[in-house]
Parts: sequence; structure tokens; C-alpha cells
Amino acid sequence: MIKKEMIAMLLAGGQGSRLGVLTAKVAKPAVAFGGKYRIIDFPLSNCINSGIDTVGVLTQYQPLRLNTHIGIGMPWDLDRNNGGVTILSPYEKSIGSDWYSGTANAIYQNIDYIDTYNPDYVLILSGDHIYKMDYEVMLDYHKENNAAVTIACMPVPWEEASRFGVVITDENGQINEFEEKPEKPRSNLASMGIYIFTWKVLREALIKMRDVPGCDFGKHILPECLGNGERLFAYEYNGYWKDVGTLGSYWEANMELIDIIPEFNLYEEFWKIYTKSDAVPPLYVSEEGFIERSLVCGNSSIEGTVLNSVLGAGVTVGKGAVVRDSIIMKNTVIGEGCTIDKAIIAEEVEIGANCVLGEGEAIPNKVNPKVYSFGLVTIGENSVIPPGVRIGLNTAISGITKAEDYPDGVLASGETLIKAGERA
Repeated sequence: MIKKEMIAMLLAGGQGSRLGVLTAKVAKPAVAFGGKYRIIDFPLSNCINSGIDTVGVLTQYQPLRLNTHIGIGMPWDLDRNNGGVTILSPYEKSIGSDWYSGTANAIYQNIDYIDTYNPDYVLILSGDHIYKMDYEVMLDYHKENNAAVTIACMPVPWEEASRFGVVITDENGQINEFEEKPEKPRSNLASMGIYIFTWKVLREALIKMRDVPGCDFGKHILPECLGNGERLFAYEYNGYWKDVGTLGSYWEANMELIDIIPEFNLYEEFWKIYTKSDAVPPLYVSEEGFIERSLVCGNSSIEGTVLNSVLGAGVTVGKGAVVRDSIIMKNTVIGEGCTIDKAIIAEEVEIGANCVLGEGEAIPNKVNPKVYSFGLVTIGENSVIPPGVRIGLNTAISGITKAEDYPDGVLASGETLIKAGERA
């Protein structure tokens, strides 16, 4: 029998609905980040840098891009005969077939996979956070405390603690109580959704709670373990950690990369972030082109001006165009004479000549104000914007749009334009 000390289970099946049109056709962990990376690259890189060579990736929503990106795990050195990376999708069983209905249910449905490796410990991860963490140090902490469960926690400002699930601990870090988004928090230690379980304890809890609808770690498994008198400990983490679950936080995290001394360094030699990268020609900047304080990937052609922005590979910025404070994903074309301010533009988008994106007042979005806010213009992948249109703030566009979709050539602030249809 194969024996592994610890394996990782990476939950990557989420839709990421708070990212709006960015995740209409792609799972949130597969969304681009920092030009050439995807969000899932960070936990996968953390695993291999921490000496974890067996990772199960649980997918469900729109998995094609994610599956293609991960492949056999070669970029992360996870193409192993013994372990490596395995894509775990919901599958048809003889009885009781179902989609993953909660984080813990997804793990329960893959007990056989975990048992194959007979691990002492199982690391549970989310596939949608940007951070660097040595899981080996966390495992050492788990062993030292003879813990059944160790939860990675991060101190947050007291005034923000009510937004999180917080843990209440004694002086030794042992958890006595959980509070989910408390009005008057008694702790500022927020759970990061990163857990190390002793496998025997987790296995028993999963089987016991297998019939609980939407079985979840935070709501069901952890309280169950605590109620059974198991030893739960908080592992305090004080490094960079970003939940990029909203358009605002996603935009901010990308913009932080272009600081003169970024808080989160993508290029540290001792803790590399790996990704599937295609061999592409170098960046081309014409005589008229100008780039300042930006991150621009290869195979891009810059004939306009790029300021304080993050551009993926194969982006074209036409003559006289100005891109400012924006994220432009790969293979997108910005037409001549455009002005782009504070926009998130997904992959394979065409913006016609002389368009203006990001003008006017920040009126709340009429369809989904909680998602489309932060003064951003958000455009989904494979969209087409006709020449000469003007687009306001807190707007969202997806699909092949034509001039007649814009009354007087304008999409006013707070409006949403979703079109069906594919490009010819």
C-alpha cells in the first residue's frame, strides 16, 4: 500500500458569483491573475514548495479551462507516478449519485481517493486565495499540539472582525468556540479556510455527517469535532493573504503587484510561483508606445499608453489609446484612440476604436449592485464592443454587442448589458 504522511485536497469547484461576468464561462480558480498566472497557481505552488507531492483538485463548475491548465501537473512538478495531481470531478455511482453539495460533502465523496494514500494527515485548501504559506510549518505545529484539527487563522482589524468567521482560543492557541460573523466579536482571529486534519478524525466525522444537506467544514465538521472533545488549534499566520472573491478585492490585489516594492512579490527565488506558460514572443513597444508602472506580459503589442495597469500575454493597445488603472487579460484588443480607466477586461475581448470606458458618476449598478461596484467597468471574455461607444462606472458587459445596443452611443453608469451569442 502507498503511504503518504500528508496529502492536500484543493477545493476548486466554486462558481465565484461575486466576480460577475468574469466567471460566467470559467471557474473562479482559473481566472487570470497578475498577467500570466491563474488563481489556482498559488495553492498548487505552495503545495510543492512545502514538500506536498499528492494533491486532489476537486472541480465542478465550468471545469474545462481549469482542467486544461492543470493538465498532468508538470509546471508544479506534480506529474508523479506515486501521487502527483489528480482532478476529482463528481461522478456517477451505483447509488446516491450527486453533485458536490458542500465543501465537506465534496471530500466525503472522495474518501476512496484519500484512502488510496493512507495518509496520517489531510490538508484542506481553497483554490481562490492569493498567498504564500509553508504548510510544513503548519503541520509541525499540528503535531506539536497533538491536535485533531489545526485551522490557519489571520488577525484582522477589530472593526472588520464581524465580516468573518472568528475563533476564540485560550492562551495556548487551543480553540474553545467559533463565532460566525459576530456583531460584537470576542476575537479578531479569522479563519482562512485552510485546515489540517488528522485523517482518522476527519474520516469519522465525514461518515457520521454524510447525510447532512450541504455538509460544510465551517458549519458542520468543525463544530462536530469540537463538540466531540477533539483538540482544535489555531495556527496564526501573519503574511500576505488576499481573498479575491469580489471585483474590488481582485482589482486591488492586481494593482498591488505594480507597487515599486510590492507587498506580495511574485518573483522570490526561494518561493517560486509556478504556472503553465506557453512560449511566446517578447513584448513589442512602438516608438509612439509608452509604459509606466505596469506589468505587461510577452507577445503584447503596445502602440498607445499604458499606466498603472496589468496586461496579460498577447494584448494589443492601438495607436493613441490610453489604458489606466486597469486589468486587461490575454489576447484582448484595445482599438486605436480608446481611453480605458479602471476596467477589468477578460480574455479574447475586442474593444473598437475611439471607445471611452470608465467615465461619469459612480451610480450603483441597477441589476447587481453588490457585485458591480467599486467604480469599475467589467467586461466578460469573448465580448465585442463596437467603435465609438462611451461606458460609465459600475457597469458590466458580456457578449457580442452592436452599436444599436448603446442608446446615443452610451452605456450609462450602473447599467448592465448581457448579450447571448458567439463570435462568428
